[in-house]
Amino acid sequence: MTTNRELRDRPIQYNVAGEEDSVSANATAVLQTADADKKALKAIALGKKWQNASELVFGRIVSSLRPARPSRPVLLAPGKVPRRRINRGTKGRIALLHAIAHIELNAIDLACDMIVRFVPSEDLPDAFARDWIRVAADEARHFRLLNSRLADLGASYGDLPAHDGLWEAAENTAHNLRARLAIVPLVLEARGLDVTPMMVEKLRSVEDDESADILDVIHRDEITHVAAGQRWFQFLCARDGREPEAEFHYCVRHYFKGELKPPFNVVSRQAAGMPRAYYDVLET
Repeated sequence: MTTNRELRDRPIQYNVAGEEDSVSANATAVLQTADADKKALKAIALGKKWQNASELVFGRIVSSLRPARPSRPVLLAPGKVPRRRINRGTKGRIALLHAIAHIELNAIDLACDMIVRFVPSEDLPDAFARDWIRVAADEARHFRLLNSRLADLGASYGDLPAHDGLWEAAENTAHNLRARLAIVPLVLEARGLDVTPMMVEKLRSVEDDESADILDVIHRDEITHVAAGQRWFQFLCARDGREPEAEFHYCVRHYFKGELKPPFNVVSRQAAGMPRAYYDVLET
């Protein structure tokens, strides 16, 4: 098991060469910030400054595989994290919201890493960076909403153990943008589209409308994130002469360690532009 101490001691090498006031530098600052709330605030500032800027400025990045992380929560292997059950009173809801907050914090770094790792090397249009700047800011707002709700329930991010599975997906796809898009937005975030409406229903059944409303916001935004992943995955396949369905199946089979488990939220996936042929054939 990788300990928090080992993760904190790994050198952070997101170094900007050239433009100090650039999308690259600002996204790098997010990645280099360990404090969770400060990381979120920097991601929101990144969005305000650059998403609608008339011109995007980039620096050259030498990127590492590991962003800065807070000392808490304790990180466990995915199978060692206790299961979250909403029907176990307030503690169950805290565990659920904490787990989602951890996903959203990772998602901030995943979006920023998408910018600094791939934009310089892939000769991508500015629209690619604008999409992931927006995603980073969205994930940051989600994290802050969840952490505020945890505070309402007498808890805070870091109180419970979490796992590092999301960042393992980033490490596995660090040198292949098609694979990164296939695994992160089109598998992991798409899975959120499948399960979030069920969590909303359960929260409303225990009269926790405040938490349910936050998850509704997250679900609506995640449709646009999956749509961005789908749009750029198709762009890259067209550019590189790959058939999208076959390339998606290849990426999942070679870069994803888990399984695609039904039920699938076909309505939300279709709203994101994701064809059923992508995932039906991979269903376990």
